[in-house]
Amino acid sequence: MAIKVLVVDDSSFFRRRVSEIVSKDPDLEVIGTAVNGAEAVKLAEQLKPQVITMDIEMPVMDGITAVRQIMAKCPTPILMFSSLTHDGAQATLDALEAGALDFLPKRFEDIATNKDDAILLLQQRIKALGRRRIYRPIAPRPAPVSPSTRPNMTGAVAGREVVQPVRPSLRSQTPHRASGKKYKILLIGTSTGGPVALQRILTKLPASYPHPILLIQHMPAAFTPAFAARLNGLCAINVKEAENGDQLRAGCAYLAPGGMQMMLERSGAYGRIKIIAGSADMNYKPCVDITFASASKLVGGDALAVILTGMGADGREGARMLKNMGATIWAQDEASCVVYGMPQAVTAAGISSKSLALDDMAEAILTESARG
Repeated sequence: MAIKVLVVDDSSFFRRRVSEIVSKDPDLEVIGTAVNGAEAVKLAEQLKPQVITMDIEMPVMDGITAVRQIMAKCPTPILMFSSLTHDGAQATLDALEAGALDFLPKRFEDIATNKDDAILLLQQRIKALGRRRIYRPIAPRPAPVSPSTRPNMTGAVAGREVVQPVRPSLRSQTPHRASGKKYKILLIGTSTGGPVALQRILTKLPASYPHPILLIQHMPAAFTPAFAARLNGLCAINVKEAENGDQLRAGCAYLAPGGMQMMLERSGAYGRIKIIAGSADMNYKPCVDITFASASKLVGGDALAVILTGMGADGREGARMLKNMGATIWAQDEASCVVYGMPQAVTAAGISSKSLALDDMAEAILTESARG
């Protein structure tokens, strides 16, 4: 049975274009279109689509407000279309916090250099979201960390850790027990659903977290500065977009810049970051495999690497290299993933030693770090 799609955009041209692309795939069916957010909320309740594509800027009611109302009334997987600008990045992150699951650039030439590839990617994203049977909206955004409570770049504690609001969750039945292994670094790779997943984990880490953290999130170059700044405002640890030459420090998370590749080189206690241009033949910029592989050469087995929700298999080969050096690899479990692609790849290959629910991940990381 075809996945039912509702297309929402105030532009008649864009509604028609998206509808045509969706309808070309026999596994997808457009069951309605809406010209603004208010109409989208009504049609979502009436038509019960399995996926909604949503514009951000619309008259009567904008896309972000519509997402909030749809998630409150009839939770549905939503794919946002966004401009690749600073304002577009901020709005898209707001939409993801409101409950949208994924986003794509509104200009198809920004999705892929080849038109057919762009069409295929859009169809694949919609089908991946349409396979989600249940979606639980996220809890309200935690309060930002004030400058007086922020740690310095050495990871020293200054003030109290952020307290997370109570929220519904899928948790593992068996609590995690520390392996006793020592670590020098935490690595996290993710894609679709990653922005919300990373926020869920990182906001639970205290300012005194004892290791540097490398974050590889598939995201356009225009988005990573805004995403890093947003996480930095919410977390007790420091979060920044990685820059070439950054010395790794405990209690700081470094987000790989979009369109580039993040590697490590030997320097100081933990090493330093090397940022290089992403080659044209690479599917992912940044790429989890590249960062993980680089880390395996620098820290060997003294790493904890986590693969979170995302399409495809990026991270599998880099995780394999880390595991061969003795590192510990975890994957997010299927039930809590937006898309069980990347975690499934490392799990099916026998690379990950543990599958954890998203809401258990931070606690398990802290338990491991207490021994490391």
